[in-house]
Amino acid sequence: MEDYEIICLFWKRDEMAIKHTEVKYGGKLCLLAMKILNSREDTAECVNDTLLKTWNTIPPQKPTYFFAYIAKICRHICFGLLDWKNAQKRNAKIVELTSEMQSCIPDSLSNIDREVESKEIGRLLNIFLSGLAQEKRLIFMRRYWYTDSIHSISQRYDISESKVKTTLFRTRNELEIFLRKEGITLWTVKT
Repeated sequence: MEDYEIICLFWKRDEMAIKHTEVKYGGKLCLLAMKILNSREDTAECVNDTLLKTWNTIPPQKPTYFFAYIAKICRHICFGLLDWKNAQKRNAKIVELTSEMQSCIPDSLSNIDREVESKEIGRLLNIFLSGLAQEKRLIFMRRYWYTDSIHSISQRYDISESKVKTTLFRTRNELEIFLRKEGITLWTVKT
């Protein structure tokens, strides 16, 4: 079933929309959640919560890119669960990804400022990513959207780990310069 047909089922409030979404994208959502949570039980819970949240948001939302829409919901739910479970602990994988992006994505002061700035950064990030060469964009997205390891990215694209690291480093630097030119104030913590 095509994505637009599934979205039409959501708009008609037909429960088959959930079933078709699960059949078409359940495996991809599970892989995404498992990379973040590393727990089968938590993964199943987050995928179910993703399907429920999708049901509750379509309508009024009518996503253009259905999988991107549900993947975003899934990631948000997974990171929320991860935050809750690790409230006083540090997860090495998340800390590593956060520290990699720390120099080019700012931290805001208030919740209202954070929401406004997040939307603006999201818009600018889309512009930045659309201007990248395909290989750089794919490597960046695999690392920071899908949370793939350096090793798995190098295997996926048949390139050296060194090239992946160099590409990520240079792309983060380009992103930082791009955001500064767009007037985004950065909070840089050098260690």
